Amino acid sequence: MKRPFSPAHVPQSPALVPLAPVLAVQAWRTVRRTPRLEPASGAERGLVPGPRHGTAAAYRLVVVGESTAVGVGAAEHARALPGFLAEALAARLRCAVAWSVAGENGANARRVARLVRRRAGGHGPADLVVATVGINDLIRCRSLGRWADDVADLVAVLRGGYGDAAVLVAGMPPVHRFPALPRPLRTVLGARARTMDRVTREAAHAAGAVHVPMDEAIAEDRTLFAADGFHPSAAGYRVWAGDLARAASPVQGGGGLPGAVRSRTADRDAPAQGRPAR
Repeated sequence: MKRPFSPAHVPQSPALVPLAPVLAVQAWRTVRRTPRLEPASGAERGLVPGPRHGTAAAYRLVVVGESTAVGVGAAEHARALPGFLAEALAARLRCAVAWSVAGENGANARRVARLVRRRAGGHGPADLVVATVGINDLIRCRSLGRWADDVADLVAVLRGGYGDAAVLVAGMPPVHRFPALPRPLRTVLGARARTMDRVTREAAHAAGAVHVPMDEAIAEDRTLFAADGFHPSAAGYRVWAGDLARAASPVQGGGGLPGAVRSRTADRDAPAQGRPAR
């Protein structure tokens, strides 16, 4: 696995110049102390049965992105974001959900877009595509303007590669609460992540996707982090999947049928409410 970041990947600005030596030392120490975790293993696609066997075609879910898409911090994909999200959607939509994952540990948004261009056809059509990107663009100091362009390009690639699929772009994680990061490094990176998340929301909406902010309360529970204090644990992926499933659910009265997620407009900007049972 690639390290979460390197000492050179610290946001630069005139206001941070006095802190630069401290930030560099903290980044170096964090790199040395952070355990290296591998992506999840197991099948990269699966099927979660629905309660109405044989009555409807399976709802098709694709998860694309970086380390969180490929399940770093969990043992297998079925017990990471793709599998848990499929389970949550199957319960809410009351139908079978077929899921697959296409991602790369350490990839930035541009890399994910290139990956999707090459592999979209191999995964077939989809009803819902969920993209998890941003953390590697954060630690590599991608400029905000270029980041906005990258998000727009990724959404365009997803919409073109997966046809009529609805596209959800996951929000930036609460980096300012990551256990692996000491202060002030955590504060600096966290502030940048929040700014990037606002840009993500605007770029995603302009491109026709739904931005789903991550609930900061997730970071209050240490058990929801993997051993590296940077990625979600299996339990963290389950909680996050529940939030994403609520954002992808049809509007009230939509019937809970596959494809109804595309009608979600009234509450697409509302933060996810509540938490799934653990």
